[in-house]
Amino acid sequence: MTDHKMDADYGASALDRGVQGLLGKGVDRTDGFAKVTGAALYAADQRPKGKLAYGYAVTATIAVGTVKSVDTIEAALMPGVITIITDDPRLPSESPNIGADMAPRFDGVVESYGQIVALVVAESFEQARAAAMAVTVDYAPQKGKFDTLANIDSAKPPHEGSMLPDAIKGDVDAAMAEADFTVDVTYSTPYQVHAAMEPHAAVAEWDGDDLTLYGSIQIFRAARPLLAKSLGIDIARIRMLSPYIGGGFGGKIGGPEMVLASIAAQAVGRPVRVAMTRQQLFHSIFGRSDTHQRIRLAATADGKLTGMAQDSVVSQKVGVSFFEPVALGALSLYASPARQFTTKIVKLNVTRAGAVRAPGEAVGMMALETAMDEMAEQLGLDPIAFRKLNEPDVDPMRGVPFSTRRLNDCLDEGAKRFGWDKRVGTPGSVREGEWMIGMGMATAARVNFLANSDARVRLTPDGVAEIETDMTDIGTGTYTILAQIAGEMLGLPINKVTVKLGDSDYPVAAGSGGSFGAASSGSSVQLACDDIVAELARRMDAKPEDMTLKDGHAIAGNKRVPISALIGDAPIEAMGSLRPGTNSRTFSQATHGAQFAEVAVNAVTGEVRVRRMLGVFDCGRILNAKTARSQALGGMIWGIGYALHEDAVLDQRSGSYVNRDLGEYHIPVNADVPQIEAYFVEEIDNHASPVGAKGIGELGISGAGAAVTNAIYNATGVRVRDWPMTLDQILPGLPPV
Repeated sequence: MTDHKMDADYGASALDRGVQGLLGKGVDRTDGFAKVTGAALYAADQRPKGKLAYGYAVTATIAVGTVKSVDTIEAALMPGVITIITDDPRLPSESPNIGADMAPRFDGVVESYGQIVALVVAESFEQARAAAMAVTVDYAPQKGKFDTLANIDSAKPPHEGSMLPDAIKGDVDAAMAEADFTVDVTYSTPYQVHAAMEPHAAVAEWDGDDLTLYGSIQIFRAARPLLAKSLGIDIARIRMLSPYIGGGFGGKIGGPEMVLASIAAQAVGRPVRVAMTRQQLFHSIFGRSDTHQRIRLAATADGKLTGMAQDSVVSQKVGVSFFEPVALGALSLYASPARQFTTKIVKLNVTRAGAVRAPGEAVGMMALETAMDEMAEQLGLDPIAFRKLNEPDVDPMRGVPFSTRRLNDCLDEGAKRFGWDKRVGTPGSVREGEWMIGMGMATAARVNFLANSDARVRLTPDGVAEIETDMTDIGTGTYTILAQIAGEMLGLPINKVTVKLGDSDYPVAAGSGGSFGAASSGSSVQLACDDIVAELARRMDAKPEDMTLKDGHAIAGNKRVPISALIGDAPIEAMGSLRPGTNSRTFSQATHGAQFAEVAVNAVTGEVRVRRMLGVFDCGRILNAKTARSQALGGMIWGIGYALHEDAVLDQRSGSYVNRDLGEYHIPVNADVPQIEAYFVEEIDNHASPVGAKGIGELGISGAGAAVTNAIYNATGVRVRDWPMTLDQILPGLPPV
């Protein structure tokens, strides 16, 4: 077993030689056929041995108060109803946050709209739903707090040990007072929600005291102990399976559905499926909080930043510690001697906030990069030139070197590919009939993480590599990239590699989240393969570095031997174990990129059409060109949504979202998405992970909304600072037709 802690670089490996020619190539997804033919079974598709029953959650219709009584008499007499669970002390009230050790339990107290108060179990989904509608809940409602700014006097700083404590270096106030040019502007983003294609679902089946749980779960190492503690059973009693996930962006760490299905299956003595409806997910699964960000920039006349601050106010549900880490992307982005990044948290009776794709950077970079554009205009500098002028030599917050940093290359490559030199700097000066045309850009940045990850690799006598790890694939291509890594390491074509994921019987992996999944799980596979390579070399009587593995053969000296001949009758098996280490402190690790957008704004109606987008990104080693590009495109599309569409509107009277479905909660659809291009400036980062890769999944959303925002300003001269940018904000500022 190779157990590697990232206290130092792992060094050279077969990946660097690339003899098999698999790694980095745009290999088609190995799971693609199963998905497009319907053979891939998602959580709600699972059919256990026993007769399946269906659960439907009853959710609170008030935001604050207590439950006086739950009347189930009429509902219990309805067709197909098996049981109605109201008094099980394990009943979850909502989704837990990342880091929670158990699901929040419903104790009769309602602290936000839509909390789960009961569960109906019936013979069919439709019968369970009908009966749930017939359950009558009597409440003693109380007055709640729903408005962030109205309750700002109660705002508190981050708790001790938080993910993003306040960070201050130098005196920003003094820098602002002494600067030649300043920007001091407040921006806001609204509540935003998870909207993965596959809703949260779970199927639970008990065999005596042993539980099998099929779920839509991103991170087993978090979800399995959470479920065990929520149920009050030993973790060894739980087998968790999640072979396919239809999208997960932080919300599927283990939702209430897995606890609901488990207690229901135990109560009725047969398997139970619980699938949360889209409307329920808006309140029972955490989303992204609103933010109010004051950005201050101070600069000299020649464009050097002397001060930068991002002071944010965010909301969070009462009793919850997580908060949106708004300034995460800004901490080490630009050189400035005076720096300040603070957060104030206002506790409200709203749906809890949690991890949504790129916590911090997704919304924080929108404000910062819009402010950078406003400062560039004041200085009379090109926005790219201004950013390059403030490129730091070392991490400006910690003073340590960057592991790799290719931001300037991304800016230059993006400008060239996009045709930035054709941009006209004077807002509102380019027209095509009644359409006003503009270009905008923004920097993308995302911190880089690693997580503990184990994988088992087995080389069978017939020359097939089998990978086992409880890592998940949320649509990002994990099945494929792990096969590429093993194939490259062992000299096997990809059809000779079998990848088995999403089963808690396998070694514990990082899971999918934080953009750490590919680098962490890929490195553990690489480490296991290194052991197998060493054993093959021993059997070839050669040193590993003197042996070449290609197309199922081992080559060393004057010998070329089929790998299967070296294996013999018993498989060669190895475990790879990756652990984060001091490298994350010795080096500043992040991914970077440059976002570009061109928009057309109708001078009469104010309609915005994003005509094209282009991004160039620095993410370390690219494991699969096709899946990497797909991740970048998805993030950029999400950025369009944040700039122009997404807004979970909170009713200040009831504390509920008034647009809690995908008919009214607007996201970009096909007609909104233009031609998008994504490119990569590749530099293998062995300080970041043995496999040399860094995160991609969350980088694409970073800065994308700001690029659209800045393009709209270039087209019209209208500067909107509260997102999304809707017609009522744009129209009043348009020049006369």
